Amino acid sequence: MKLVVASGNPGKLREFGELLAPLGWDTAAQNEFGIPECGEPHCTFVENALTKARHASRLAGLPALADDSGLCVHTLDGAPGVHSARYARTSSDESKSDTQNNERLIAELAGHSDRRAHYVCSLVLIRHAGDPQPLIVEGEWHGIIIDAPRGTGGFGYDPHFLLPDIGLTAAELAPAEKNRRSHRGQALRQLLARLRTCADTGEFSG
Repeated sequence: MKLVVASGNPGKLREFGELLAPLGWDTAAQNEFGIPECGEPHCTFVENALTKARHASRLAGLPALADDSGLCVHTLDGAPGVHSARYARTSSDESKSDTQNNERLIAELAGHSDRRAHYVCSLVLIRHAGDPQPLIVEGEWHGIIIDAPRGTGGFGYDPHFLLPDIGLTAAELAPAEKNRRSHRGQALRQLLARLRTCADTGEFSG
């Protein structure tokens, strides 16, 4: 099945490519079709993911896969949440910056002892732009936020996202290990399980 991935984020595209490779799917990023990123106006991950999927599917004329992901910090009432990619932006035309987002996050957490946080990935797959029954799954990845960044892999908040059970940040994990553990990897495995069930019943075809 050929599908368009509704993202322009190089980190996400790389991870999706690695995770989907075993399926042999023919995937293409939306920018290969000249499709611009659409807005993310909603306050929930799933609504934003569905909006992005419908936007890409309509313009590409293909099934579409989209996610909306972010970091939710307990003591900050779930922030940065759906604003994770643009947490430090002060104007709509300002470019996204992982460094600035991380700097703001650490500043907001100054004086807080509760550093619990979790990544969220809402993943949506639609057959066509008007699909009345999209496949929707969600994954979570729990950890704590540390002040000093560690590691050079990953992207976003990964250098500050520590996994207490192994003592490493997300940015210190090998790609295969990150995919095994991550919110995006969890969501995609759920999606694949759903697709297998749908294939058995004939409920999903591209």
